[in-house]
Amino acid sequence: MSLGRVRFCNPIIMGIFWAIWVCPWLCLASPGNLHGNKRNMQWRRSSASKEILQCNVYDGEWVWDDSYPLYDSGNCPHIRKEFDCLKYGRPYKDYLKYRWQPKSCDLPRFDGKNFLTEFKGKKIMFIGDSVTLNHWQSLVCLLHSAAPQSEIVQYTNGSITTYTFQEFEVSVIIHQSMYLVDIDDEKIGRVLKLDSIKSGEIWKNMDVLVFNTWLWWYRKGEKQPWDYIQVGEEIVKDMDRMAAFQKALTTWANWVNEDIDPTTTKVIFTGISPSHYNGMDWNETKVTNCSRETEPVSGSTYPSGLPQALYAVKDVLKTITKPIHLLDITLLSQLRKDAHPSSYNAFRGMDCTHWCVAGLPDTWNLLLYTALQNWNSIHTTV
Repeated sequence: MSLGRVRFCNPIIMGIFWAIWVCPWLCLASPGNLHGNKRNMQWRRSSASKEILQCNVYDGEWVWDDSYPLYDSGNCPHIRKEFDCLKYGRPYKDYLKYRWQPKSCDLPRFDGKNFLTEFKGKKIMFIGDSVTLNHWQSLVCLLHSAAPQSEIVQYTNGSITTYTFQEFEVSVIIHQSMYLVDIDDEKIGRVLKLDSIKSGEIWKNMDVLVFNTWLWWYRKGEKQPWDYIQVGEEIVKDMDRMAAFQKALTTWANWVNEDIDPTTTKVIFTGISPSHYNGMDWNETKVTNCSRETEPVSGSTYPSGLPQALYAVKDVLKTITKPIHLLDITLLSQLRKDAHPSSYNAFRGMDCTHWCVAGLPDTWNLLLYTALQNWNSIHTTV
């Protein structure tokens, strides 16, 4: 397995570990702890060079790369009109030229043909809201660009859409579930049930599960798709939304602990995807949206810090006893104030929540693929 170019750590440390272990360790990535300190996920790698490298792939910065983007969005017929920025007239294209560069290693370039070959016969399901849809669309385009002649069979059943690359028997599936927990229609109205997950019977039959939820938890008024919240036997009109979010995540975590067979199913949770409507977050006090943003925030820190929701996610992940990986895309996405559709979508509305495809979600999928390739040796200590 080729991981591209790497940078060497202290040679003394390398010698000590080589003397002790038959196989050296190469360290990729893992989310930080609750106070922002980074932790590492490791996997074993057999290689002639016997290298050791400590690397957190989520700790880095965006650098210019003339070889980007990874594909031409004009050649991907599967992009929804919300995310197809170039088709809807985005004039500045520099956002396509940035590559995520970890501080301590180089990521391999996404290889869609290898992905399809490695996951032959597998089912990969994304579960979540429209940001998850954004993520799924990116992977479909990455794989289509690697095998443009491969027939794709599309099938939709309610909230689940499946794209199957027939030649490789790989299914990439999206299940649109905004809260992960259930919303049931009852006599009193639509009830958001924070301790109920019926869709788990579908999820547990997948080979890879990529979860996300956050975008809808603070929606109110006409945009709120429920009328009441239920926890156990108690039904209320509303409650603290962060508490509700964490309760729903706890229900999901309990489902993972009880129903997931880690020998057949890998579970990923994607971190909080940020929006960019408030320039104060990146020290531009007069800015009220992303419409004029043409380059990332420089460096490896974001002025406003990490969102509270990410800490809630990490708290819940600590309770999971099965193997799981946090795809910690929050900080690297916060830095990309330039990568949203803004008004370059079919609706001409100002969208600083979702992301252009091609664009930032391609990096999410590169990191996803890297984690999946090295799953058996991941250590998840939060």
